[in-house]
Amino acid sequence: MDAFYASVEQRDNPEYRGKALVVGGLPTGRGGVVATASYEARKFGIRSAMSSKQALQLCPHAIFIRPRFAAYKEASQKIREIFSRYTDLIEPLSLDEAYLDVTTDKLNIGSAIDIAKQIKQAIKDELQLTASAGISINKFVAKTASDINKPDGLTFIGPSAIAAFMEKLPVEKFFGVGKVTAQKMKGMGLHVGADLKNLAEDELIKHFGKVGRFYYQIVRGIDNREVQPHRETKSLAAEDTFEYDLTTQEEMEAELDKIALTVCNRLQHYQLKGRTITLKIKYSDFKQITRNQSFTTGLNDLETVCATAKRLLIASGIEDKKIRLLGISLSNFHEVAVKTKDEKPTDQLTLFDF
Repeated sequence: MDAFYASVEQRDNPEYRGKALVVGGLPTGRGGVVATASYEARKFGIRSAMSSKQALQLCPHAIFIRPRFAAYKEASQKIREIFSRYTDLIEPLSLDEAYLDVTTDKLNIGSAIDIAKQIKQAIKDELQLTASAGISINKFVAKTASDINKPDGLTFIGPSAIAAFMEKLPVEKFFGVGKVTAQKMKGMGLHVGADLKNLAEDELIKHFGKVGRFYYQIVRGIDNREVQPHRETKSLAAEDTFEYDLTTQEEMEAELDKIALTVCNRLQHYQLKGRTITLKIKYSDFKQITRNQSFTTGLNDLETVCATAKRLLIASGIEDKKIRLLGISLSNFHEVAVKTKDEKPTDQLTLFDF
């Protein structure tokens, strides 16, 4: 979906249309973080997970509003219903994104491109929202394609075009390559897929660890992961490795705000409530620790997750510490929305990502 939270707000509130709208924490007080921003706001450089105070500096006339997750979940469920008209193989990634495997075409349309066009049009007609679709033969390429022509885009990358597409793709556009890894790659003279392709698999593993094997495959357009419509979720987590080591409590807590927002979005999408919150800390010397707290009832609200993570951080002893990674996970779920055994794998020919 295109700027999903902001688009729902602009649809439901005409006064926000055409305006620079930021959905997330308000910039007052200690401030919060941006969950999403309208395309009018993005023109000023505002991005998800940015601090709301920084967003206000970039665009002083921006409108800031708090998220309405109930409205986003309702829209997400309706989008899922549209998907299910075309295929039963749907793997939601979040409220606003999913993989669809249309090898089995319920309406016998016969074309993944036509299916994507029909889904996009149904979302526009029925929900007054726009979506962007990427169409290809596997998850990675479809996911990458979906981000190319936003908003309201549709990009098809067929088998014969994958090699050239991946070779020209900037490394920071590779799904799974974060800012820190992208910087490391560029420092090694690796700027586009063709540069990665010149390295042997063992060289990539040497420089990037086990994930180097994944890089070796995806730069060649190889991704054999199945679309998994039924998965029992045992934990949900998010983490971030920072461009520079964090040394102050203020910096650490600001990053925890962003990570907690990501985790809570996922929890609320899957309608999960965890009884155990775990904080992961990796120091500059790569030493790693975890701290956790359990509750008698399940929870998924941002305020409690943030406050608990910050308490665990302080209790871990952060004086004179340099932190390169923080992560938050919830487990020991109070309720699980879907508990179905995985279906048997099927041959997958065409997948696309919305």
